[in-house]
Amino acid sequence: MDRPLSSDLAAARNGVIVRIGRVAVVFLLILGVVNQVRPVVPPVPLGVPQTVDTTIPRLAMHTRLTDEVEPWKIKRTLEMVRAMGAPTIIEFFPWAYYEKKQGVFDWRHPDLVIDHAHTQGLTVIARVGMVPDWARPDGTPLNYLEPDSYGAFADYAAAFAARYQDRVCCLIVGNEPNLAFEWGGRATTAADYVDLLKVVYPAIKTAAPDMRVLAGALAPTIEPPGSAVATNDLVYLQAMYDAGAIAYFDALAVHGYGLTFAPDDPPDPNTINFRRLELLRAIMEAAGDTRPVYMTEGGYGEHPTWVHAVSPAERTQYTVAALDYALTEWEWLTTIGWWMFRTPAPPDDYNAGFVWVNTDFEPSDLYRALAVKTGNRP
Repeated sequence: MDRPLSSDLAAARNGVIVRIGRVAVVFLLILGVVNQVRPVVPPVPLGVPQTVDTTIPRLAMHTRLTDEVEPWKIKRTLEMVRAMGAPTIIEFFPWAYYEKKQGVFDWRHPDLVIDHAHTQGLTVIARVGMVPDWARPDGTPLNYLEPDSYGAFADYAAAFAARYQDRVCCLIVGNEPNLAFEWGGRATTAADYVDLLKVVYPAIKTAAPDMRVLAGALAPTIEPPGSAVATNDLVYLQAMYDAGAIAYFDALAVHGYGLTFAPDDPPDPNTINFRRLELLRAIMEAAGDTRPVYMTEGGYGEHPTWVHAVSPAERTQYTVAALDYALTEWEWLTTIGWWMFRTPAPPDDYNAGFVWVNTDFEPSDLYRALAVKTGNRP
């Protein structure tokens, strides 16, 4: 492997998130205009409540509606998820977007996404993160979260959980905390993330007792000890348990990427492949944790410029085989979620190789294959 995964695959996926910072300004300006001149964006009726017809109830898709401002595209995206036979979506709801001023929440966009998802019969797993200007030092990046702001982050997570507790099943606290990028470059350890969980978990449970809190969602990486980029996910998870994390989450979120390896390639601590999830599960069980696991990202990329890409045909073959393996061998994996369904604009990097449906709603061969597998016809 010519570059460690934490600076390669993680950078590819995080490229989408980095661009959120640029798009966020435009998005928030649009929301401000909507307040003054109505209607800028025509409303779209929710329609008749639907149900998901599927033979694979554990199937999920990570959507990217965070920056989608056109309601009809939000609705169409979620219709296509349902039509493919995936009963669950994972979606990102950035703190920086919805609490620009402390204590003042703007829920219009989350309402739009969650109401349409609910109408389509979809279960929602929400991820929260990204820090507003008022909650971080001047000049720091959007992901910069320091201990002084843990309480404010918990307040946002609790407000979100309280508002959507009847339509959102689970809330993921942060994303890939073993990457320095996800802390805005601030040096942290697993104990810092556990300290965050200790503040956020009770706040969510007080606001919405039935909301399931997911922790982890670690980036698979084989970075060496002392790396300034990332901490090996296996090392990080063990350190979380050592710091007492087990009392501050309800289930573990994981990311399962296969790179160029076949889905049934055996797990190896020195290799990033799909079955690396078994190594994480072994750490959980050794800590006495037999609770469910949610795969909230995963898959294979087919972008021709990426060193870890597979061919389009291999991507379909490997993804279907990985799904079959997880369904057969991993009874502890309650949700099998794939990155990523569709983006508002075409990605300008090899994230494009992970898209299931293009910006113009043209489905990929992989989408069609999964629709058939779930008993649907695209």
